Amino acid sequence: MKRWFDPWPVFFKREWNRNWPFLVGFAITGTIITKHSLSLTEAQAKESKFVQRHNR
Repeated sequence: MKRWFDPWPVFFKREWNRNWPFLVGFAITGTIITKHSLSLTEAQAKESKFVQRHNR
């Protein structure tokens, strides 16, 4: 039985080569935002203008 050509590996390789800078930048930015968000204390959050404006 003849094996058919599978286009998925070619597709993913091409898309990875095109999109890796975006994906890596997104991961780094998300990590930084998460790290800073989790390091906030309750007192800092209450003093934050952003939290006060969005806390209804």
